[in-house]
Amino acid sequence: MRPDADPPAASPIPPDILLPDPDAPAPTAERQATMALLARATREELESAVERFAPLPKLRQLRAPETGLVMVRGRIGGDGAAFNMGEATVTRAAVQIGNGATGIAYLLGRVPEKARAAAILDALWQDEALRIAVDDALSPIRRRLTTEQAAATAETEATRVNFFTMVRGED
Repeated sequence: MRPDADPPAASPIPPDILLPDPDAPAPTAERQATMALLARATREELESAVERFAPLPKLRQLRAPETGLVMVRGRIGGDGAAFNMGEATVTRAAVQIGNGATGIAYLLGRVPEKARAAAILDALWQDEALRIAVDDALSPIRRRLTTEQAAATAETEATRVNFFTMVRGED
């Protein structure tokens, strides 16, 4: 960052997590950001967050964690014709808590425990009374991701070449 540039505004969402639909209504965008955070968390972090809500409200397992394949599509140059790039393994789960909130999770990889924990946290987050507590339980994950992003940004910045400030060898 240039020394004269304004520092970026503080955000509870790490800057590298992009919302799938930036024009979505606020509650939808908040849930999308929370689900993106759950996807980036480790299994241990999610299980630790779930343990903070013990004893859990009554859970109904709508879809047991299951692993399958999805087709990954790409576009040349980002806007060319779509093509099938390959397949990716995905684990999905769905739970419903006592108040009727349904939590879902789709995660890359074969991670059934992580998918179940993410679905539980998604369902708990949808309960207005628990939302602040869930956000608080997820704050260590948010801090870790922000720290990792800052380290990656600093590493990238250290290798940046600013051609406008380089001195030419000519007189």
